[in-house]
Amino acid sequence: MQIPKNLFYTKEHEWIEFQDDVAIIGITDFAQSQLGDVIFIEFPEIGGMIKSGSSFGEVEAVKTVSDLYAPISGEVFAVNEELDDMPELVNNDPYGKGWLIKINPSNIKEKESLLNDTQYKKFVE
Repeated sequence: MQIPKNLFYTKEHEWIEFQDDVAIIGITDFAQSQLGDVIFIEFPEIGGMIKSGSSFGEVEAVKTVSDLYAPISGEVFAVNEELDDMPELVNNDPYGKGWLIKINPSNIKEKESLLNDTQYKKFVE
């Protein structure tokens, strides 16, 4: 199971990467392994606001459907449209080409409630 050191994590198994004023969000390697083969992602609308801890979409796998939860609040400015045709990227490359959304964070202090790689590793063990 991969848990990159440069990312932050939630107990709902989302990851978030901060790049300047942008936050990229996806689901963890652990989450995709529990879901099985991903077949569809329901994204939020571009321009819409997401709120920390609230559902912003769903990931549908062969086994189940699971809500996606926002690690922090912000405005959605991009969704990974490549996943419409290739949802398996979430399984094959969850921390790279399988990213889900990009947001402009509205409250960077919410970052303090996220788990670092060591905390997340202990959480999933």
